[in-house]
Parts: sequence; C-alpha cells; structure tokens
Amino acid sequence: MAEEQPQISNNPVTLHKTIVLVGMMGAGKTAVGRTLAAQIGVDFLDSDHEIEEAANMSIAEIFERDGEPFFRQKETQVIERLLEGTPCILSTGGGAFLAERNREMITEKGVSIWLNADLEVLWERVRHKDTRPLLRTADPKATLAGIYEKRVPIYSLADLSVVSGGGASLDEMGRKVQRALLDQRPDVLEQKS
Repeated sequence: MAEEQPQISNNPVTLHKTIVLVGMMGAGKTAVGRTLAAQIGVDFLDSDHEIEEAANMSIAEIFERDGEPFFRQKETQVIERLLEGTPCILSTGGGAFLAERNREMITEKGVSIWLNADLEVLWERVRHKDTRPLLRTADPKATLAGIYEKRVPIYSLADLSVVSGGGASLDEMGRKVQRALLDQRPDVLEQKS
C-alpha cells in the first residue's frame, strides 16, 4: 500500500508523471524515494515491497522457491499496475530496469531516474546485508562488481541520472532529484507559482 507522506518542501511542486527510481542494489532507491515523496507531498511505492506483500514471502524466498525468471515476470506485472495509479515516487528492484518491457512501460507512463552510485559506495552499503539473493555467493564483492559492469550500460538509458553518494544526506539527495527534474523535465515536475 502507498505510504502517506507529509509535504515538507519549501517550494510547492506538482507531479504530473510517476518518478521511477532505478539503479543497483544499495544505490539508495528506497531511502531517497521515501525522502523525495515526503518533500513533494506524494505517495511512495516500492515494487519489491509490493511483490513481497502479494506473495506473502521475501524476495529471497521467491528466488529460492520459484527462481529469478518467475520473480522477474511478477515484477513486470507489479510495475505495470503501479504505473497505472496516481503519479507517485516508485522505487524498483535493481534488476527491474534491465527488462526492455519495463523500460518501455516506464518511458510511456513515467520518468526513469538512475541513482548512480560507484561500486565502492554500493559495496559499503550492501556488504553487511543478507537480504540480497544475487549476492549469496562465495565472493559477493566480485559478484557485485560483475553485476555492476553488466547493468551500468542499461541504467545509462534512464531519462535522467543523479549521482548517489559523496556524503550527500537523504534530504540533499531528494533535492538533487527535484532540481534535475525541474531543470530537465518540467513536464514531469512543475514548480507552482
């Protein structure tokens, strides 16, 4: 379900299309998404959370029981449903943007923003978490590096890119995303007079 967020922005804005945050695990999609939603006064949705709620099990359990292809199919169905709703902030799983169908839906009904974090930042953020099924390997850092190398060219297809990391606070990251949209996509996020 959508999480209600108070509007805390000093500069009121209107959201015309769903903002879809894409990028690697650990890039900050959920944390930045929640902050951004609160700043502009819209709902925050997380496709992974929605999948877990519908399946009544964790992503890791779905991967283990049904495999990644099944999960990716369900992920596409959930993203399609979420894009049909009121414009909001939507955080997606790290692999969601890899599917051409998902990219097409996002381009048609929303705007994609790649939270671009370098490999060392990502490793620092994910290395102590055991909730990442793709990193359950003998050498998780090497696995992360391999995933990163394969995915970055696809993430670069996103409508906009915002650097994630560098010590920026969540509030600063939310404002960076807003600024990128206001500057480059006023059809998506419009400053109220």
